[in-house]
Amino acid sequence: MTYELFDLDADRLKEECGVFGIYGHPEAAAITALGLHALQHRGQEAAGIVSFDGRRFHSERRMGLVGDNFSKRSVIDRLAGNTAIGHTRYSTTGETILRNVQPLFAELDGGGFAVAHNGNITNGITLRRNLIRSGAIYQSTSDTEVVLHLVAGSKKIKFVDRFIEAITQLEGAYSFVGLTNKKMIGVRDPLGIRPLVLGELDGAYILASETCALDIIGARFVRDIENGEVVIISESGIESLKPFGVLPARPCIFEYIYFARPDSVVHGKSVYQVRKAMGAELSRESPVAADVVIPVPDSGVPAALGYAQESGLPYELGIIRNHYVGRTFIQPTQTGREIGVRMKHSANRAVVEGKRIILIDDSIVRGTTSVKIVRMMRDAGAREVHFRISSPPIKYPDFYGIDTPERNNLLAATHSLEEMREFIGCDSLAFLSVDGIYRAMGEKGRSPDRPQFTDHCFTGDYPTGLTDQSGDSPKQLSLLAEAG
Repeated sequence: MTYELFDLDADRLKEECGVFGIYGHPEAAAITALGLHALQHRGQEAAGIVSFDGRRFHSERRMGLVGDNFSKRSVIDRLAGNTAIGHTRYSTTGETILRNVQPLFAELDGGGFAVAHNGNITNGITLRRNLIRSGAIYQSTSDTEVVLHLVAGSKKIKFVDRFIEAITQLEGAYSFVGLTNKKMIGVRDPLGIRPLVLGELDGAYILASETCALDIIGARFVRDIENGEVVIISESGIESLKPFGVLPARPCIFEYIYFARPDSVVHGKSVYQVRKAMGAELSRESPVAADVVIPVPDSGVPAALGYAQESGLPYELGIIRNHYVGRTFIQPTQTGREIGVRMKHSANRAVVEGKRIILIDDSIVRGTTSVKIVRMMRDAGAREVHFRISSPPIKYPDFYGIDTPERNNLLAATHSLEEMREFIGCDSLAFLSVDGIYRAMGEKGRSPDRPQFTDHCFTGDYPTGLTDQSGDSPKQLSLLAEAG
């Protein structure tokens, strides 16, 4: 007898991290906690907040969810001050242990400095090795700590100059929010791969990974922080610096496909509307005779709506998600018959049985979850199961803050389309094309000379150096080449 205990979210790309900061508000810590709630989807392993009260820094870092750790008034009261920064974490670099939880803090020459980071520094291991050889003493295994050491080792006089000298030594994708005893600092990498926005609430300035964090606290969206921009927020207002010069932006396209919350606006584009457009484009590219369109919850919902509207087919919830299942569960005892236990998802037999269905999902990684989804639909009586994916095949790993498997574990990297269909067990399988996803973004197509987005997972076109990777890494393009 077997018990099938599975979660349809298990074979997903793992979220990156979320950052939040507010300068000049009497409820800084409480507002930061609320902002982190809105960014919880970007990291569920740990969360932390550092505040400054004009004299001292205060830090609370916890393993687990924001609501489990920062909902008590006693915790917030320990984070005194009118300035605070926070972080939700999913570990793409470094172990899942408390000493890696951000924001990281250090006492430097001239005062304390706290920093929170979203992304991945692709020369972080190399920089770490060199810093340790020169005498640096590391307290974590996170790539974020390299910034603290680079700032500490700078010979510049002003802190902002020291910080800029530090980040100009980094490669990869990053958004930082930093806090000193006088300033809050925000920065995006030269290509703007990772997002960061500026907001305002009651005269206090806010930095956040997504606009949904502004919405939850009733803040006003001011603008996106530009690629390669450093913003310094102090009592004097906001100062903007461009230490990298002017480079064309290449934001990560996966923010629109999967990572950002549907109610966020990224670079002026509604994530929800973009995902619907991806579904509509998929319907035009890969139509199929069927009776009903069914999303794989929750990430496939907007694309399925777009597919259904474009195709004229009815949209139904054929997979029901149980939002109240925790991370732990009690396995049933043996009863003498085979039982399939659906932990978080179950088939809605009433809309599946006897139907030719189109399943819409946003991506396929290893494909193991897709196998279970198709089997679930067939067990519920589906006559035909057609799988449609609202993004191109993922053929290359990510090194910019998304936790992807190695290339030989990516289904699309090792299988042809027909082999993937056979492995998954569906009647037909199709992906949105690379040009199709660009059309859904409002572009005519992908510009081969200067792509508008960072899309390396589909194309192998990595827009920065990958120093820490082996010599047989996929195509690399230096920032200087990008600028030229």
